[in-house]
Amino acid sequence: MILDRIALVLTILGAVNLGSVGIFGYNLLARLFGGAATTLTRVVFTLIGLAGLWCISLLFREHEYRTRSDRT
Repeated sequence: MILDRIALVLTILGAVNLGSVGIFGYNLLARLFGGAATTLTRVVFTLIGLAGLWCISLLFREHEYRTRSDRT
């Protein structure tokens, strides 16, 4: 599902950003989007938070694992 992939990418982006803040004290996303208090940065942070909440649903879904031969 495309929404799952988008949520995972945003969640990974947020995790990398938090790792850079924790290790180096450097907020990469705030730097890219013009500061921590800008509207664009807050929108990106909100999207990352929503993506994280969406990813919680991935933990509770039943997944059907298919082999390569099943994808034909």
